[in-house]
Amino acid sequence: MDVSKKIRDRVSGTTKALIAHGVGRRKSAIARVWLVRGTGTVMVNGKAVDHYFDTDVARTAAVLPFAVLPALAKHYDVNVNVQGGGLCAQADAIKLGTARALLKAHEDARIILRANNLLTVDSRVKERKKYGQKAARRKFQFVKR
Repeated sequence: MDVSKKIRDRVSGTTKALIAHGVGRRKSAIARVWLVRGTGTVMVNGKAVDHYFDTDVARTAAVLPFAVLPALAKHYDVNVNVQGGGLCAQADAIKLGTARALLKAHEDARIILRANNLLTVDSRVKERKKYGQKAARRKFQFVKR
């Protein structure tokens, strides 16, 4: 069975046809998102999105592409494999990966996704600590005597 064509449904053990795949990154979090035909469930690392994320901000960020396109929300199941980073970075990575997967499935949704900044990559990462300093930009306290 070709993995790129089929994906194993974790709930019932049956295979479903893969509709689209998207990858989202934020800070050090990487989310691989697969869209399959279904009823609108979002599974993150084998758990429901409500059980995986502990804050409402992260939950709403993870499913924001479907909030923007409510007509598509009930037609797809979303299976996500995410690793690295914190929960907020993972939610933003899922948001970008889901938007990219929806874009592959429905090219006409580009205008709506672009208008809501869902296709824009937030490439900010933490700046590295420099030697001779306390942090990235913070210096040690100056002692006169």
